[in-house]
Formats: sequence, C-alpha cells, structure tokens
Amino acid sequence: MKERSVGHPVRFVYDKDIDKRTLDYLLEKMNLVHTDSLIPGGRYHNRRDYMQFPSLGREDFLYKKQPPLKVPGLSMQGSILQQIAQKDYLLYTPYQSFSYVVRFLREAALDPKVRAIRISIYRLAEISHVASSLINAAKNGKAVTVEIELQARFDEEANIRYAEQMQQEGVKLIFGVKGLKVHCKACVIDRLEGDKIQHYSFLSTGNFNESTAQVYTDYTLFTANQKICKEVNKVFQFFEVNYRVKKYKHLLVSPHYTRNAIRKLIDNEIDNHKKGLPSGIRLKMNSLSDHKIISELYKASREGVPIQLIIRGICCLVPGVPNMSETIEVISVVDKFLEHTRLFIFENAGRPKVYISSADFMTRNLDFRVEISCPIYDKDIRQELIDTFEICWSDNVKARVVDENQSNKYRHNNELKVRSQFATYTYYTKKLEY
Repeated sequence: MKERSVGHPVRFVYDKDIDKRTLDYLLEKMNLVHTDSLIPGGRYHNRRDYMQFPSLGREDFLYKKQPPLKVPGLSMQGSILQQIAQKDYLLYTPYQSFSYVVRFLREAALDPKVRAIRISIYRLAEISHVASSLINAAKNGKAVTVEIELQARFDEEANIRYAEQMQQEGVKLIFGVKGLKVHCKACVIDRLEGDKIQHYSFLSTGNFNESTAQVYTDYTLFTANQKICKEVNKVFQFFEVNYRVKKYKHLLVSPHYTRNAIRKLIDNEIDNHKKGLPSGIRLKMNSLSDHKIISELYKASREGVPIQLIIRGICCLVPGVPNMSETIEVISVVDKFLEHTRLFIFENAGRPKVYISSADFMTRNLDFRVEISCPIYDKDIRQELIDTFEICWSDNVKARVVDENQSNKYRHNNELKVRSQFATYTYYTKKLEY
C-alpha cells in the first residue's frame, strides 16, 4: 500500500483555469512535458469521494429509496442449500437483496454436513459479513480456503485486515497466482450427503461486498449443477497448483480458454447467418478494448450478423461504419446504479447461449487475469437475463449512443419512455406478484 504513493505519472489532471505560471512550475518539478498526458478539467477530480458524500439531512437531494426485493421462490426462512439443490436461482443486485449471499455462507458455516468452503474474494466491505461467516466456518471445523486479491485497487486495506483475521482463525489463504490477478468471483462448498460429497456454488459478475452491492448492478448464480460446481473446484485447484492447466467443458476460464471460446462463439454466429438461421450477438460489459475481439466482431458485422453492445465505459469499437461495422449498435447507460454486469448472449440458431462473466473484453481480463464466464443452463434464468438485457437496450432516458463521432448524445426516439434501471426494478417487482 505504501508503494501506491510512489510511481511514474501516467496522467496529470489540473484545473483548466489554473495560472499558467503555476502549471509550468508543476510540470517542471514533475519532469513532465506538454506531450505527456495532461488533462485540463474542473477544480475537483477525486469523484470517488462522492460515494461517501453525506446526505446533510436533505432527503430531497436523494433518490427515493427502493428496498431490495426478494428472489422469487428462494426463501430466506428454510435451508437455502436444500432449495438450490432443487433448481438454480439468479440474484440481481441491487434490485434484489445481497443478503442471500450472506445467508448461503452463514448456513454453510453452521451446517454440520458441510466439510469445506472455497471462495475467491476481490473486494471486501469495511464491515464484511462475508468475512465473518468464513471465520465462523473455520471456527466450526470447516476446511475454509480463501483466495484473496490483496491488490484490489482502493480496497487493499480492508482486504489485508480481514486476511490477517482469517489467517489467525485457521482459514487457508491463497494470495493469487504469480503473474496473474485473480478477478473471478466464485464460491463452492462440499457437503456430505449420505456417503457422497455434493457441491453447491455461486458465481458472480461482481464482488462479494455488502457496500458495493447497494450501488453496483451484478448477477449472481446459485447452482448445485455438479458439472458447473466441479469445474469451479478445478479453478481453486489451479490456484494451489498453477503449473497444471485444467480443462473445462462448461466454464470459460481466463487466461487459458476465454479468448478462443469467444472467437468460436462469434464464428458460430457467422456460420448460422450464412445458412439463413437466426443469428445475433448481444454483449453487456464495462469495457471493450481488446483489438483481437473487436476484429472478430467487425468480421461478424461484415457478414451481416446483428450485434448489440451495451458498454458503460471504454469502447474502442467504432459502430456503424460502412463495410466494417454497419450492423453494430452501441449504447452506454450511466444512471443511479453503476452498471457492472457482464452478460454475453449468442443467438445460436434460436437456442441462445447465455453466459454471465467476471470478465470485460479487455486484454488484461482475457490474458492476464483469472476470470470465469459461466453458462446458464436453466431456461427460465436464461430468459430472465435476456429480458434484463432487452430492458437495458430499450433505455431512451439515460442511454447514450456511441458512434464514430464520439458525440455521446442521449438516445431519443418516439417510443414510450424507458429508464432501464427503474424499469428493471418494476420487472422484478412484478415477478413477485405471480
């Protein structure tokens, strides 16, 4: 953490109205020249501070609070593990309550039949019920293994503090893989049922963090599908013995398989389009910057495959260019919550292949991080994810159109007004009424 305060400058951000003599003085002292990344802007730049900005008692300045909803059919009263054994469930925070994740871990910590818990942690909250549950599990005699990323930007301090506590209580800690950052979000438990070990797992697009779960949109899949769970176990085996590369039939795991798997999925859509079968690619993520994946999407567009992209942040793909990206449309949605989900939908001749993922399509995520993209096999959850994509895609209030002119204009049309984050909350409210 101390090393964070010392390093080579990557950009210099300053008040655009600064006195020129002051600016020149600072540049000279920092050995910067005008060809470096010098960015004029407003007076205040550390916008992350707004996350903890006090309300000052002015409720009229705040959004009306929307209580997180229940997951339809998944009761907090009975055993969550028994319910997951019957079917998969999808949690979509912050529209639905993060408490399900904590409840899963608390039950696992107390269940005498649970033998082991393995989890990867990227960002922990300042006060973490996730960490407390893992410590309690270790105290109760469970074999607890935690892969914790100590270099999770901005959250190193909380991670280090909890790592020390967990280590003291007998939790086995794995501090990443040499040369790779562990960015996947996964948990798997072993439970003795009869004379066999059954696995239960949850995989997420976001962090197991109670604080960010209130403002980041993320999917979490709860599953007892043994094919998925056993492959999650393989990822944890890779953490411990990382000179052995595992093989996977279901999960797409970076840095070894994701890039090639995505290329094959794109090629399949091209083949289907040529055959006159239903084709299409719909992707939602934080950033798209990997030039090889972008080239694959351009190739698909030249063949006529319709492509819809929802990219909140960096987008290096240029849509709508004749003979290159004519069939590609891109929007960005920035609203009350931080759009953090990664969702991949491939039409697959009318039998959509759907994945939730911890990975953006950036070179670092595909080649230099451990990431997991999980296929969705439950048809109802698959449709639910497609529905949420379509709601976001229909946004004509907070959606901006990404085009080659980089004008980032709000999308306006004659359709009924849709503010997707509010519409998503309504969608899940109605699900509880059925």
